[in-house]
Amino acid sequence: MTPGKYRSGTIDVTGRVTKAGDAMVRSTFYEVAHSMLRRVKTFSSLKRLAMAVARRHGLGRATVALANKLAIVLHSMWIDGTDFRFGKEEATTA
Repeated sequence: MTPGKYRSGTIDVTGRVTKAGDAMVRSTFYEVAHSMLRRVKTFSSLKRLAMAVARRHGLGRATVALANKLAIVLHSMWIDGTDFRFGKEEATTA
């Protein structure tokens, strides 16, 4: 999920998600975020974040924001070697 960049002098704008990177990974993250917002009944902090974005900017942008957040979380878990925890229970390291 690579954002577009525009830089000119003192202006630094972060734009929409570009098509850079693997299309299959992008579409998979989008599908997971889409199903998480529309199908999953259990509430989580990630869903709360996306619903807040949806109230301000619409459901399409919220789905992309959630997909981006999921990519960030999974990358952090991959780097740290931590396990996923849905609730507030302690994480176990692998």
